[in-house]
Amino acid sequence: MDVKLPKLGEGADSGVVVGIFVNVGDTIAKDQAVLELENEKAVASIPSTAGGVVEKIHVKAGDRVSVGQRLITVSGGAAPVATAAPAKSPARKISTTVTPAPVADEPLDQEEAETAEDTELPTPVAAPVASPSLRRMARELGIDLSKVRGSEAGGRITTSDVRAYLAKLAKAVAKPAPGAPLTQEKVTANQVDFSQWGPILKKPVTPLRKVIARRMSESWTTVARVTQFDDIDFTRIGDLRKKFAADYEKQGVKLTLTPFVLKAVAATLKQHAIFNASLDEIANEIILKEYIHLGIAVDTDQGLMVPVIRDVDKKPLLELAKELEQLAAKARDRKITADEMKGGTFTISNQGAIGGGHFTPIINLPEVAILGLGRGALKPVVRDGKIEVRLLTPMALSYDHRVIDGGSAARFTVDLVRAFADFNESAVAL
Repeated sequence: MDVKLPKLGEGADSGVVVGIFVNVGDTIAKDQAVLELENEKAVASIPSTAGGVVEKIHVKAGDRVSVGQRLITVSGGAAPVATAAPAKSPARKISTTVTPAPVADEPLDQEEAETAEDTELPTPVAAPVASPSLRRMARELGIDLSKVRGSEAGGRITTSDVRAYLAKLAKAVAKPAPGAPLTQEKVTANQVDFSQWGPILKKPVTPLRKVIARRMSESWTTVARVTQFDDIDFTRIGDLRKKFAADYEKQGVKLTLTPFVLKAVAATLKQHAIFNASLDEIANEIILKEYIHLGIAVDTDQGLMVPVIRDVDKKPLLELAKELEQLAAKARDRKITADEMKGGTFTISNQGAIGGGHFTPIINLPEVAILGLGRGALKPVVRDGKIEVRLLTPMALSYDHRVIDGGSAARFTVDLVRAFADFNESAVAL
C-alpha cells in the first residue's frame, strides 16, 4: 500500500519535507504521523492512510513533494477507508465542478515533483466562481478564468489569484529553453565565486523565506507607502501592568504590554475605519471592515510569522493575554495553521523586547496600515510646566497613501497616543 500526500487545503498543492518520523521496518498504525511537511508559513504532520510495516520511504528531508506523490510504502495493513480514486488516464483530469479535484493515482516523478510549484499552471476548472468586476477585467485582458485556481472557499477566484496566475505565465515565458544561453545578468548572479575572498557558508532559502520575500516585494512595489512617527507614553500602562500582574498570574497568564497595545489599537481603529480597510483595485472600491482582527508579528528562528487575533474589540484583556501566549508559542514551534494567519485587518510589529528603535514597517497586504513599536525608555518630559520622567516608546505608522491621506494619519496618531496615555483601568481589572 502506497501512502501518498493528500490534499493540503485550498490553493496548497505542494510542500517541503522537514522531518520523517518512521524508518524502514517500523510497524505503524493507520492515522499515525509519518512525516512533517512545510507549506507556505505552516508546518503540519502528515498521517498514514494505512497501517502495517514500513517497506520503503520514497522521500527525504528537504524534498519538495506534491499532492498525490508517494511518501512511503507499507505492507501487512488494511487498505484505508476512502472514496475510490479515479481511473488512470493519459490526459489531465479536468474537474466539472468547483469542488476541489480528488488526488490523482499517478505519482509524480522526481523532476515534476521538484518543479511543480514553480512551473505548473493551475488545473483548469469549469464554471469559475468570480465577481462580475473580476470577470469583466478578465475579458478585457483576455484572461481565461477557467485556468485560474481560486483560493477562496468553493474555489472562488480573487484578484490575488489572477495576479499569481499572471506571474506564473510571465515566469514561464521568461524561463529560457533547455540549452539556451543564460543572459549576462543571470550569469553574473549565479557565477560569482564569493569563496575566492574568504571562507563562506551556504544556507538554502526556505519556503518560508521565499513567501516573506515575495509578499514584501509585492507590498514595496505596489503601495504608495508613507510612515508617520511619534512617541507613545507607556507610563500609565506600565503602572497598570505592575498593579494587576499578580492577579493575572493567579489565572495562569503572564500580563505583558502587548494586550494593552491590542486594546488601544482596536479602540482607535473603531474611530478611524479607513485604517481597518482594504483596497479592491479591480472594482475600484475601498472595503471597510466591520470586524477588527489584529495580526501580531512574531520573530521565529525560521523567519517572521503573523498570527491573527480575531475580534480584539470584543474580548477582555485576560482572554487576549491567554490567546497571545498560545499563538506566539505555536508560531515559534511552527505549529500554527495557515487559517490562523489569515483575515487580519491591521498588523502590529513590536521590536521593543529585542531593543529596536525607530523603523519603517512594510504594510502587510491587503491591509492598508501597520504599526511599529520600538524599545521604551525613561525620558524627561515637560507636563504642566514641570519636568517629569516618563516611559516613552517610539512608534511608526506606515500607511497606504492611495487610501489614506496625511491628515487622516495625523488624527489617527493623535487618538492612538491618547488611547495609551488615558488607558482605562476598568479594562484591566479582573
